[in-house]
Amino acid sequence: MRKVADCRDYPSEMNCSLTISGEEEEVVRAAAEHAVSVHSHEDSAELRDQIRSGLKDEVPQHA
Repeated sequence: MRKVADCRDYPSEMNCSLTISGEEEEVVRAAAEHAVSVHSHEDSAELRDQIRSGLKDEVPQHA
């Protein structure tokens, strides 16, 4: 099942609204890169664990 990381689920001074979806490892990697480049976090195992623990299952969109 595809996973989703949504910045709106995390406290942020900039009110970031980015949502990333895909396979779990892709989402964790992309979300960590985003957290470092946009939110000034340090890339670490702890950051990736926090991201992974906050992932949600993607809800399929039907037309």
